[in-house]
Amino acid sequence: MGDSIQLKDEGNKHFQSGDADKAIECYSKAIKACKDKKELAVIYRNRSACYLKKENFANAASDASKAIDVDAADIKALYRRCQALEKLGKLDMAFKDVQRCATLEPKNKTFVETLRRLGADIQAKLKSTFSTDSRVQNMFDILLDDEMEKDKREKAANNLIVLSREDAGAERIFQNNGVPLLLNMIETGKPEMILAAIRTLSGICTGHKSRAMAIIHMVGVDKMCSIMAVDNEEIALATCNLFQCINDSLTGGDKREYGKEEALVLDTSKDLKTILLSLLEMVASKKVSGHGRDQALNLLSKNVPRTDMKNKDNSRSLFTIDHGLKKILKVCGQVPELPDQLPMTDNTQLIASVLLNKIYDDLTCDPERDNFRDICNEYIKAKIDPNDMDRTIHAINTISGLLQGPFDVGNTLVGQQGIMEMMVALCASEREVDQMVAVEALIHSSSKMSRASFIITNGVSLLKDIYKKTTNEKIKIRSLVGLCKLGSAGGDDYGLRQFAEGSTEKLAKQCRKWLCNPKIDTKTRKWAIEGLAYLTNDADVKDDFVEDETALKAMFELAKSKDKTIIYAVACTLVNCTNCYEKKEILPELVQLAKFSKQHVPEQHPKDKKDFIEKRVKRLLKAGIISALAVMVKADSSILTNQTKELLSRVFLALSMDAKDRGTIVAQGGGKALIPLALEGTEAGKTKASHALAKIASISSPEIAFPGERVYEVVRPLVSLLQTDKDGVQNYEALRGLTNLAGYSDKLRVKIVKEKALPEIENYMFEENDQIRQAATECMCNLVTCKEVQDRYLEDGNDKLKLIVLLCGEEEDNLQIAAAGALAMLTAAQKKLCHKLSLVTTQWLEILQRLCIHTNPSIQHRGLVIVYNMLHSDNSELAKKLMESELLEILSVIGKAEDNPKRQDAIDVARACLVKAMDLSLIKPFTSPP
Repeated sequence: MGDSIQLKDEGNKHFQSGDADKAIECYSKAIKACKDKKELAVIYRNRSACYLKKENFANAASDASKAIDVDAADIKALYRRCQALEKLGKLDMAFKDVQRCATLEPKNKTFVETLRRLGADIQAKLKSTFSTDSRVQNMFDILLDDEMEKDKREKAANNLIVLSREDAGAERIFQNNGVPLLLNMIETGKPEMILAAIRTLSGICTGHKSRAMAIIHMVGVDKMCSIMAVDNEEIALATCNLFQCINDSLTGGDKREYGKEEALVLDTSKDLKTILLSLLEMVASKKVSGHGRDQALNLLSKNVPRTDMKNKDNSRSLFTIDHGLKKILKVCGQVPELPDQLPMTDNTQLIASVLLNKIYDDLTCDPERDNFRDICNEYIKAKIDPNDMDRTIHAINTISGLLQGPFDVGNTLVGQQGIMEMMVALCASEREVDQMVAVEALIHSSSKMSRASFIITNGVSLLKDIYKKTTNEKIKIRSLVGLCKLGSAGGDDYGLRQFAEGSTEKLAKQCRKWLCNPKIDTKTRKWAIEGLAYLTNDADVKDDFVEDETALKAMFELAKSKDKTIIYAVACTLVNCTNCYEKKEILPELVQLAKFSKQHVPEQHPKDKKDFIEKRVKRLLKAGIISALAVMVKADSSILTNQTKELLSRVFLALSMDAKDRGTIVAQGGGKALIPLALEGTEAGKTKASHALAKIASISSPEIAFPGERVYEVVRPLVSLLQTDKDGVQNYEALRGLTNLAGYSDKLRVKIVKEKALPEIENYMFEENDQIRQAATECMCNLVTCKEVQDRYLEDGNDKLKLIVLLCGEEEDNLQIAAAGALAMLTAAQKKLCHKLSLVTTQWLEILQRLCIHTNPSIQHRGLVIVYNMLHSDNSELAKKLMESELLEILSVIGKAEDNPKRQDAIDVARACLVKAMDLSLIKPFTSPP
């Protein structure tokens, strides 16, 4: 018992000091140790208060209920449960609790006011519910009336979709026979009606398990798959989103708080398995359109592999391998030029390769990986038939798909006896489709230096031969890319060039020529960019390329096209042109040692130096790189892999290095495009994108750079750069960006506080680096107008105010301006801080006097405002102390000075201080002798 009381008291102290987390920890331990029922009820009630503060309303209500179970008249517990239930949307239950409170304490104004407010809210909700029911019925009547005007039906469809996105609206549609009516809309066969119905169903499913399960059974998984299978990109995408909403609701993947708890808790595993099997059937079905196949693959890619590697359960991947791996391999092996192939888009096969890679990466042990390889090997062997070239090139194309996905698996297959020989034999085939498939496979298989060196000795002459002899542009360009890839096997190492001087420039010139030829189809021109992605490792090539504005614009236009398989090649090319790839720092000592031991030492090309890189960046910006990047960022998640996102983030950071270019980046939509890159992807990619955002946020007007609600999404990436594992430049840029945002609106200041940035900013105010310390102090100066920040300075037991006061005494002008500005605003907002200021350090008065006599008018003005605030703090002792010091003389000298536009603000404040001192009878007005 003693332990529980001690723990409870400890929790009370933490709660009073504002640390709800530690208070919850203490109360939880006390609950385990407590044996006394009444004492237990008090602890539950106290923990309920903590959960309320943390906005964890479900737990707050639960704890308050446990306290009420012991004592039904526990007024504090009743009111806390009322507050929690109100936040959870359960107004009728909250009303009953506060009604009980008002009965117990009828004179309590808080209870009476809450009772009145909740009563009004319930009436408004009932009114809204009745009007919503009639609106829902009216919308369906309009939608299903063939004679109704088109614009009225469109408006009704949009209203229905909007209504379904609110939990109350979704419930009304569901309860009012909405699902059968939506199925009637789908049966009309009209694309706009199908779209509206599918999007409304998505809204109804979102975040509600029981409704999602009801829709699965009312609509049917097969029916949804058949809708997604139609040859309409918008409908396929909308149905994909419906499947995703259902999956999120059934798996708990949707983390948002909807206020209404799920009506039923049911076993969802059977439905999820049915959906997974149906999607796998769609992957290899001839009845499915290219757009439908893409979306089925996208759903598998998003939901089969684990998103959190700490979770040990990879059963979904193992199930997919057993039931669908061969189906995915079938997609990879399709050759569109042959008859009787699956319908596909330009993106389908790359999406399939990405899915294979994600599933393979999700495997946890060698036996699982061996099983994956064995199934692939078995599939390839079954397809290779010397007497049936169509089956054979299907097998070779499947290997190409694996080389673009789980490379190690593809590489193992290429290394098997007969595969490479088969590729070489196909290159010599008379059929052009054989040559094309074989050349592509050679290109993909030469991604590693060891493999490239093998092909350099065996395949270069073959590729040259094909390039010279063939008249087919598609094969010509692919064989050229093969040569490009082999020619760039040494990367950007000037000393490891594979071909003779000038050969890579000739190859690049030919690639640019094809790239700029609009008569060649997009898929073939894409290969020209593939070639440049390899060749731009060479500094001469990248320099020539950025000088060719026509070629740059042609590449950017292709990047904006529907064929998104091009994105990775474009990203690689841009990374090479801006030199923003990861470079290992080479120590001079190691270079000398390598030379001494006659080892190869990487050499930097003269055109890879800083001034050349800066010129290339300017050329890229002039050619319109930002608008192309903005389109690329919006690509489908399966195509836009985390690795590609990282490449794009690197390019954005390289482009934003010069402050003069950031206006161009903002004007062309770069600020908006960076936000998703900063929130999702690899750690390195998110950091690079966040850094670029910080650079833009530090000097741009927030409402222009990040219009609308997007500005609030910028805060989290910037706060992430304040972590101690980030470098000093990133810390500094993030602080500057947050300073600019904090000066924009109170809503943004609250958002910065909610993202837990304050402790980090305060830490940087102690930083030894002057620039970082100044940036942190300036940021705090802009944040102190926020009530939550002021409360932190009012708390006892910390040195926050002391630090601000001491920073006012530093020598650096800009630091003093920021610190004194923060102190002036704090003392103006909170009178208690005026008294607290005089207690935090014995030097406070000396520092204040130095501010008031400072030669910098801005610092002097801020110092005098602090004095003014202290005189108006209703603390006569403090005011008397100020006037008994040298401050009176300082104020008199400044106040008596002649008006001066440069120092007028300071003079006016000094005079106001003297007037207040006279009002307080601390000084007498000056009178002339008779």
